[in-house]
Amino acid sequence: MTVAIAYLATQPARDEIDALAGLALLVFGAPWCPHCQAAEAPLAAALAERADIRLLAFEDGPGRPLGRSFGVKRWPTLILLRDGQELGRRVRPTEVEEIRELLALAPG
Repeated sequence: MTVAIAYLATQPARDEIDALAGLALLVFGAPWCPHCQAAEAPLAAALAERADIRLLAFEDGPGRPLGRSFGVKRWPTLILLRDGQELGRRVRPTEVEEIRELLALAPG
């Protein structure tokens, strides 16, 4: 089963992300990207276990400075933040366990 992620086309400034309170998972990708589509079901399954983590998905690409400010080069890139500070990341995860390991960096 595929669960579509709603990638936001508009992006906040980096300082807004840095000022986020609590836990957030940033996802950089694109709705047409096959790697992003493959990660959707594992991501949904892992996040279903963690109601304390806010999902923020951003459509990335040329001219999109937020992804560049995080050094994103491949999609999807998942970045876990606590109070705007990076705890860890995964690039092109394909298994739910990879994402659970990332989310475990912020015990719930």
